[in-house]
Amino acid sequence: MIRVASYNIHKSIGLDRKRRPDRILEILNEINADVVALQEVDRRTGLRETTIPREMIERETDLKVVEIATRSDSIGWHGNALLVRKDAEVMIERRHDIPVLEPRGAISADILVHGGHLRIVGMHLALMRSYRRQQIRAVISQTQRLNTQIPTLIMGDLNEWRPGGSLEEFGEKYSISTPGPSFHSSRPIASLDRIILCNDLDLLRGAVHHSELSQVASDHLPIYADIKILNRL
Repeated sequence: MIRVASYNIHKSIGLDRKRRPDRILEILNEINADVVALQEVDRRTGLRETTIPREMIERETDLKVVEIATRSDSIGWHGNALLVRKDAEVMIERRHDIPVLEPRGAISADILVHGGHLRIVGMHLALMRSYRRQQIRAVISQTQRLNTQIPTLIMGDLNEWRPGGSLEEFGEKYSISTPGPSFHSSRPIASLDRIILCNDLDLLRGAVHHSELSQVASDHLPIYADIKILNRL
């Protein structure tokens, strides 16, 4: 079993308007995932430095940063970052260009964790549905040009309020998991955060992580899923 999680951390700013990266890391420890996709990790202006120092991540969690950033002060790309267990092996990491009206992007990594080979894609999609459709098509097209034998899992803040809508672009090959309402954390009504699996992955359990900390640490609640790789490489 592999546990994956996705969390839009709102630049580590909580509902109390305090930037507290320590809370984010404590929440990640509560979830205890093997792979984490984070959104809104870096500041959007200036040097776009990370709001969670990598030294803090490595000191206070059992996770390490997938080296995806192009800036020395960042841990992500367009705010997206991937964290994996320290004993996981990162085979390759990628940055994916997608159609944008506002700063957006997608990232991926092929990893070996718990003996399973897995491709993880993290992304944060646009507010406008027409752009979300284009972005999903772009990510699918780019990942399908890679080794298709590797089970692929896509997760992040998809910004889609409806069960269908832009999500229809994933087609029949992908299974969409909607663990539950994750936005707004003070009163969750929208399932903006989702996990999408290919046919070689089996979803055992998916949930929204509710805790005293997660209700104030960001405007989103984190989601997670326990998965099983059906065909190991």
